[in-house]
Amino acid sequence: MASEDAPSIKGYHAHVYFDAATREKAWVLRDTVGKAFPAAQIGRFHEQNVGPHPRWSFQIAFAPDQFDRIVPWLMLNREGLTVFLHPETGDDLPDHAERAIWMGELLPLNLDALRGG
Repeated sequence: MASEDAPSIKGYHAHVYFDAATREKAWVLRDTVGKAFPAAQIGRFHEQNVGPHPRWSFQIAFAPDQFDRIVPWLMLNREGLTVFLHPETGDDLPDHAERAIWMGELLPLNLDALRGG
């Protein structure tokens, strides 16, 4: 049962991870997601590690009312890429460390980036 003090979810971020070998597959997925879900905000294509993320990535930001469409679609169409999904509650460390969902390989995050360290 949810606590009265539980944070509210304002949105979600799905980070799609890739590397040099899967770069083209990630570009195609990024374009496909953008066309399939125009209300989602598709972030930049980072060909370097950014923040806590252990691989190159791009972000898909979406509202809570899109969860039931976007997440199942990613489960079926991620093309073998790893997807790290977390809520946006305003408390980044637990959102990334304790409240996340992984699709594919479970990777260690650089949580020090969220601690300011």
